[in-house]
Amino acid sequence: MKKFIKNKEDFTCEYCGAENIGDGYTNHCSECLWSKHVDINPGDRQALESCGGLMEPVEVQAKGDTYIIKHKCQKCGHIKPNKVAKSDNFDTLLELCKVRQK
Repeated sequence: MKKFIKNKEDFTCEYCGAENIGDGYTNHCSECLWSKHVDINPGDRQALESCGGLMEPVEVQAKGDTYIIKHKCQKCGHIKPNKVAKSDNFDTLLELCKVRQK
């Protein structure tokens, strides 16, 4: 069974209101880094009806040359890793790193 479904969708962030242009891999707001719990497997939208909660960026980890943001759903507690995108606000990413180090 295919575990990834590419969905190219533009969206307005429900946390900060920023407009985001999707590229098929976009899974969080590029300004505030918050996400929404919509998928079980990437792109399937199967968690949208059962949860649909906002997902807070709670941690940043380095994995080789890639950085991963861990998101935690504010409604159900589900934790999901997502790759940092080139379009992500670097200042917001740095601030998240600072907050989590305290």
